[in-house]
Amino acid sequence: MKNTGHVRRPRVRLIAALLVTASAALVSGACAPKEEPPPRSAEQKRAADSTIGASRLPGAGGVKNAMAVSDSAVRRKAELDSIARNP
Repeated sequence: MKNTGHVRRPRVRLIAALLVTASAALVSGACAPKEEPPPRSAEQKRAADSTIGASRLPGAGGVKNAMAVSDSAVRRKAELDSIARNP
C-alpha cells in the first residue's frame, strides 16, 4: 500500500504558494506608477532620426527623405527671413 497522499500535499501547497506569490508580484509591479522620461531636445531627436536614416532598417529611407525635406524647408525659411530683413 502506497501512501502518496502525504507526499503530494506538501508539494501542491508549495506550488500553490509559489503561484500566489508570483501573481502578487506581477500585479504589484504592473500597478506601480511609471515615471515619464524627460522630453528629448530637438538635437536628440535629430540624432536619433539621423541614426535611423543611416541604418538598413525598413523605412529608413523614408526617415532620411523626411529629414532632407525638413532641412530644405529650414533653409528656405532662412532665405525668406534674410530677404525680408534686407530688402
